[in-house]
Amino acid sequence: IDIAKRLKKLGFSLFSTKGTSILLKSRGIENTFLKKLHEGRPNISDAIKNKEINLIVNTPVGRTSKHDDSYIRIMAIQHKLPYITTMAAARASVEAIESMQEKNIVPKSLQEYHNKAIDIKNSISTVKVL
Repeated sequence: IDIAKRLKKLGFSLFSTKGTSILLKSRGIENTFLKKLHEGRPNISDAIKNKEINLIVNTPVGRTSKHDDSYIRIMAIQHKLPYITTMAAARASVEAIESMQEKNIVPKSLQEYHNKAIDIKNSISTVKVL
């Protein structure tokens, strides 16, 4: 619930399947109901293909969701969408998004950090002590 509230506060629209949708609405959190793949249309596949989804938080429970989970994961990869499968990862992701908005942080690639470290190392090794 906390993660959903924080995502809404950040400006995300929430899409959820039946059980989650009912829970969120009972707590006053606006969301759009989407059917599971085997329940018909419109479903998550349609929303992904229509570019309505930018981030997927899918915490699978039980065997019945196994087929849907595999398909959703494949769709996320094909459409280059972040795909989160644990609440701990969802919480960390929300905290990162909040920090980026609050502090205006620009993400950097690992290569950029590596190059900066090399530059620092090289500048230290060229300092001469008199």
